[in-house]
Amino acid sequence: MYSSSPADAPIVREPLHAPVAHLIRDGVVEGIHYGSVVVLGADGEVQFQLGDIEAAFYPRSALKPVQAVAMLRAGLPLDGDLLSLAAASHSGEERHLAGTRRILDLAGLTEDDLRNVPDMPYDPGVRDTWVRDGRPPSRLAQNCSGKHAAMLWTAKLNGWSLADYLDPGHPLQQAIAEIVEDLTGQRIARTTVDGCGAPLFSISLHGLARAASRIAAAVPGTPEARVADAMREHAEMASGAGRDVAALMRAVPGLLAKDGFEGVEVAALPDGRAVAVKIADGANRARVPVAAAALARAGVSQELLTEFAGEALLGGGRPVGCVRPVRSLEPVAVSACA
Repeated sequence: MYSSSPADAPIVREPLHAPVAHLIRDGVVEGIHYGSVVVLGADGEVQFQLGDIEAAFYPRSALKPVQAVAMLRAGLPLDGDLLSLAAASHSGEERHLAGTRRILDLAGLTEDDLRNVPDMPYDPGVRDTWVRDGRPPSRLAQNCSGKHAAMLWTAKLNGWSLADYLDPGHPLQQAIAEIVEDLTGQRIARTTVDGCGAPLFSISLHGLARAASRIAAAVPGTPEARVADAMREHAEMASGAGRDVAALMRAVPGLLAKDGFEGVEVAALPDGRAVAVKIADGANRARVPVAAAALARAGVSQELLTEFAGEALLGGGRPVGCVRPVRSLEPVAVSACA
């Protein structure tokens, strides 16, 4: 436990976001992405910030590693690829569906016990194949199914009711909320419903980075370290083939990273350095290069981050620009499209 008395909840207000990336077309700023960025040093102190890192916001699926820690603390006996899946926003590949079935089988449950929203696979290629094969939306295919299967097993192990495991007042969700406050070091500002149907807790971007730091730097064998190890060792299970967050964990030794809808990303290193990013308009095209620039700010070698500089902006089929982090965020040199 990190604190018996978390700080007050972040303030619910319109975030004071700042420009974090420019869309450059042949040297002209064609568009601006606003957002917020925080970089923590190994000592947990803020080394760099841009925008509003203290306002309440919804971290979406970037909070899943924290939820997985909470389930381990409540007795969930998972490790390795299945624990990574429990913290996943997966692509809906067959390995993800098979893994979710394995968790349900271990719990003595079935797909019918899941209460997440039926959906098509998240990965566009997998989804296209799914549609061509005439397969309907499925709870297993929905990107949070691993987390939901793990939630069900945690509830069953503790003798808690299953049908209402997504109710914010359910003992499982109360246990998760307690660990969210423990690891972020602050009270939850607001509770709502995420896209999958599970409770979603509003914290600050600073709190999200703090939680990731504590998970990535945890003592071996602890629930936090088990989650970090599982996600790092089974990055594709936590996301999918071709996903940028999995590629980032493979590229940077020891990195723990998790993305979330609406332009959220958090990443942390084993020594406790951490970054968190929120893109105000939810754009993935800005999320990736801004997160890479934040990691460079944290001291990660830029050579390891080259492939995450962002996709080229095309004009007539040829590169004419890119999305470039603002100059105050880039630690050394600007991108080639400047």
